[in-house]
Amino acid sequence: MPSFLKDLTPFYGTGEKNSDGKTLEQFLEEYDPGRYPSPGCTTDAVVFSYSGRKLTENTSFKVLLIKRKNHPGIGFWALPGGFADMKENLEETARRELEEETGVKGLAVEQFACYGDWDRDPRTRVITTAYMALTDEESIRVRAGDDAADAAWFRVSVEEERRSENEKETEICYVLNAENAENRIRLKARVVRRETKGLIREKKYTVSDGGGIAVDHAAIIVQAFLLLKERLAGSCGQI
Repeated sequence: MPSFLKDLTPFYGTGEKNSDGKTLEQFLEEYDPGRYPSPGCTTDAVVFSYSGRKLTENTSFKVLLIKRKNHPGIGFWALPGGFADMKENLEETARRELEEETGVKGLAVEQFACYGDWDRDPRTRVITTAYMALTDEESIRVRAGDDAADAAWFRVSVEEERRSENEKETEICYVLNAENAENRIRLKARVVRRETKGLIREKKYTVSDGGGIAVDHAAIIVQAFLLLKERLAGSCGQI
């Protein structure tokens, strides 16, 4: 098949032929991208909002969620997100999906995690890249669109419920509370964080009870929330 890219300059290496005597162009002509099963690639965006002029570690936050109007997770609340186009950078996907599903645009987004358990989606193997953003709630207007039946702000809090520790790892169970008072919606999920000790630390967030939040999105929200709070605590108390 023809090369996926027009400019092959960065990919010539030393310019030699491979063990089959083929140039890069010849190799690409015969390459079959369907030879190996390929996972789907998505992004999910955790958008936090706040009120007031200053941010401190005591600032309360809201998170933007959409209500899914299609399978999987129909009727559950989820993060805005979706599949990446073939010629689209991941941060572009995150911004596009955010705008399509909520009407929110123009925000800076930061990649902070990747969730790729093989059984996280019944449609196919789907790996998602998680992004986070922060905005003043009064500066944007939210509307539902695309795959979203509704879009709304939920006041969010994360509390540590229990902790256990040994010489190898630490395990913490968090309770995620998300409430939309206007529509009288309360979501309560539980997320477990496991982190090994040492110079190389394996860290994983898993959902033990989704509480009406789709897939593993409660874990993604908790990870983003803790990261945001950690940065605020380390910013000398004020931004």
